[in-house]
Parts: sequence; structure tokens; C-alpha cells
Amino acid sequence: MVVGILRLTLHVQGASSLKDKRQVVRKVVDRLRSRFNVAAAEVGENDVWQRAVIGIAAVSNDRSFVNEVLDKCARDAGNIAEILNREMEIETYSEMKSDWSGKPDFDAHDLSRLPPEQDEEELPEQREPGWLKEEDLE
Repeated sequence: MVVGILRLTLHVQGASSLKDKRQVVRKVVDRLRSRFNVAAAEVGENDVWQRAVIGIAAVSNDRSFVNEVLDKCARDAGNIAEILNREMEIETYSEMKSDWSGKPDFDAHDLSRLPPEQDEEELPEQREPGWLKEEDLE
């Protein structure tokens, strides 16, 4: 699994209010999301009129694809507003191994596999230790 993160600092020319800035930011974010299927949001400089920081994330199984997508995102955002700074990180994660041994076994807690004849009221007493009961929440 390859995860790429891109942080763009944009200069919003001619913005005289936060409303003007947010119109440009919304246009950039919506355009990147729809064209490139990435996650994008304003992540900084929220109260500054002419500067915006946009965070973009892409996930794939190919490092070159993630790099290409983030480069295209930067180029496309640069067509709308001037890019002051660009920071990109791409991380590759291999298969999860023994470090997951301490995590709970999710199949053991799958309630959809219970026999259909059991009532919902019988479930708390039959659950394995560690499950919360209603009285634990009070």
C-alpha cells in the first residue's frame, strides 16, 4: 500500500475577505476531489484572507501512480491560485505481520454470525469477556 500526502500553500490573489478566499478554496478542493479521486481539505491558514493551505491524500498500490496523481493535483491547483509552497511525502507500507498479534480477533466478535433463534436480550450474558454491558455505561 502506498500513501501520498501533498500540502500546498496557495496565494489567493484579490481576496478581500474570508468569503472570497473560501470560494477559491472550495473550487480547488472540489475540482481535485472530482478529477483525481483524492481526499482534499483546507488544513491551515484558515483566518488569513490571501493564503490557504490545502492537504491532499492519495492511496494506491503503485508508487509512481501516486506521485503522478499528486503532481497533476499540484498543476491543476496552480491553474486556479498561485502556489507558494509545495511539500510531498510518499510512504510505502508492506504487509502487516506479527505486530498485529496483540490486536483483537474481529471474527470472534462478529455478531452477524450468531444463530438467528437467539434473542437480543440474551446476548450480553453470552458474550465473551471484554464486551461492554448497558450497566457499564451508567
